[in-house]
Amino acid sequence: MSHRAQDWLEKIRDLELPHPVRIMNVCGGHERSIAMAGLRSLLPENIRLIPGPGCPVCICPEEDIYQIIQWALREPATLVSFGDMLRVPVNAPHGEVRSLEEAKAAGADIRPIASPRDALEIARTCPERSVIFHAVGFETTLAPIAALIAEGLPDNLFLLISGRLTWPAVAMLLESGDAGLDALIAPGHVSTVMGPEEWDFVATRHHIPTAIAGFTPDSLLAAIYTVLGQALDGEPKLENCYTVAVKPGGNSVARRCLSECFDVIDANWRGIGTIPRSGYALKARYATHDARQHFPEEQDTGRRRVGDMPPGCDCARVVLGKVTPPECRIYGSPCTPRTPIGPCMVSDEGACRIWWASGIRERATSPAESVAA
Repeated sequence: MSHRAQDWLEKIRDLELPHPVRIMNVCGGHERSIAMAGLRSLLPENIRLIPGPGCPVCICPEEDIYQIIQWALREPATLVSFGDMLRVPVNAPHGEVRSLEEAKAAGADIRPIASPRDALEIARTCPERSVIFHAVGFETTLAPIAALIAEGLPDNLFLLISGRLTWPAVAMLLESGDAGLDALIAPGHVSTVMGPEEWDFVATRHHIPTAIAGFTPDSLLAAIYTVLGQALDGEPKLENCYTVAVKPGGNSVARRCLSECFDVIDANWRGIGTIPRSGYALKARYATHDARQHFPEEQDTGRRRVGDMPPGCDCARVVLGKVTPPECRIYGSPCTPRTPIGPCMVSDEGACRIWWASGIRERATSPAESVAA
């Protein structure tokens, strides 16, 4: 740990907190940095860091994944998606194909990609074949996808958009009356695109201390110290602890691309339900590239209502910060990275996968045990 991080840690330890403070970090990248640096074990016991809704793979609608699996199996098309998505299981009976990985093993042409431009290159390389890109992600991923759309897509490239905005999930939590947090660490990468102002509502409307952080231990600890100071002073506000990347107004080019290519719509979050104005959808002028317009959709309307987490899986509660990963009923047995049942154990930004990778392999028997981890 750097000297700066050590300094911030000592400042935090010197604070006299009259009661425990629950700090939610929204970003999956933040959660990974916290776990890798072991920050939970270094902070005073009365500071609790709660992973929040920062994993787009974890909340991608189950019915979208099921649909893309059916297209992969039935249509003469190449399907591309980010690598994490290939292992996310859907709620299908044993014996049926339950993931893109299994569909690939069954002979479907499925290719993992690392960036949106990979999808473009695959489509250009195979102009005679339809390519379906399952676009999953938050604002930082949807912005470069919007840029590709604005540049012009080849006729054979089609998109299934499962993109989401980050702030509406936090707003939904805060408006529920049972948010379970006393302060918020807002996501750095999202703020570089959308601007810090997007998170001002947390402090001004809900009176919750808020700071934007980067991904190093010193930036995260600076943000933690900042929100604790606000809590002690009784003056909640939004502060930017990631000024090297986050500027007022965000990235104007990226924001313009997003607004020109996508409509913002009410959208389903897996296991959570519909959150108002939390999803992206292709604008009508790009309908020729909308996979739903070009390929037949699954017609089993009963099947569409299956889009929850698997039985026994608490991923939705983990995403909302209601329980920690080891408090999930199936954490570690039977749900592991090798045999994932819930999406939070699949993605590198999923809290369950991150906690497992940090060495926490047993299910917690009490909340206190989980926090200590």
